[in-house]
Amino acid sequence: MPTLILAPMEGLTDVHMRHVLTQISRYDWCVSEFLRITDRLLPASCFLEHCPELANGSRTANGTPVHLQLLGSEPEVMAENAARAAGLGAAAIDINFGCPAKTVNRHRGGAALLGEAGLMHDIVSAVRRAVPPATPVSAKIRLGIADASPLLDNATAIREAGADWLTIHGRTREQGYRPPVDWSAIGRVRARHADWRVIANGDIGSARAAAVCREESGCDDLMLGRAAVSEPDLVDRLRQPDLPALPWAGVHAWQMAFLGRMRGSESGILGRYKQWLGMTALVYPEAAERFQRVKKLRRIAEVLELS
Repeated sequence: MPTLILAPMEGLTDVHMRHVLTQISRYDWCVSEFLRITDRLLPASCFLEHCPELANGSRTANGTPVHLQLLGSEPEVMAENAARAAGLGAAAIDINFGCPAKTVNRHRGGAALLGEAGLMHDIVSAVRRAVPPATPVSAKIRLGIADASPLLDNATAIREAGADWLTIHGRTREQGYRPPVDWSAIGRVRARHADWRVIANGDIGSARAAAVCREESGCDDLMLGRAAVSEPDLVDRLRQPDLPALPWAGVHAWQMAFLGRMRGSESGILGRYKQWLGMTALVYPEAAERFQRVKKLRRIAEVLELS
């Protein structure tokens, strides 16, 4: 059975979304949003606030492991923070070399490092030395900055640094999330490092897409992102092709539970609910209709009255 993983998505797959999605579908693990590491060792409270599952054995409520993702460019500081995360019980440490956001890249983070294979090697190597041998260390990259020319060198550098596996999003930094995705480029890494775990990511939004991705990339293991939020039972249906799709009534019930579980400002809670509702509207006509009814509402009570 292939490994199926919930992708880290900044501003989307926080603790609340991880909680609900891992209950709807069975993931082998999920990865937290990135924790930005700059020039200092963060206190334990920062890690626990960012990834509350650390207080639950680094697992969601239903037992799905949560891997903690770090983003930064200073090897020793990254190592110190990785060691602290491991000490707090992180199931694994993932290193973000793939975020295309300009605000992140301007500060030499995420995909900005795809042109610096040596630095990526040093970061992974420092983190690998800093955490216990039993704690997996992985990295997530894109094909490159403008094209895929550095991909093989980057992958080799990360492997030689001791990463347990590598996840590759099949686009460049300059593409962002625009098509096309290039799964065959991931396949070149898989062919060169046939005995190393490589996980494919990008536009895996259906059983057909998953099959084509596996064929073109040579990867058995897949990481799913936006499609898993828009169609929250997708992963279960990839595991069981005969399983009927979750009806809108089921999705709606989960979204109401999501709305009721969150804590914080009313505007922030409503914003997160509307964000998920808008994403499910790509699949469910009923969600599109409901989104039109709630998009201008400003109070949670008004939304609940529509249920």
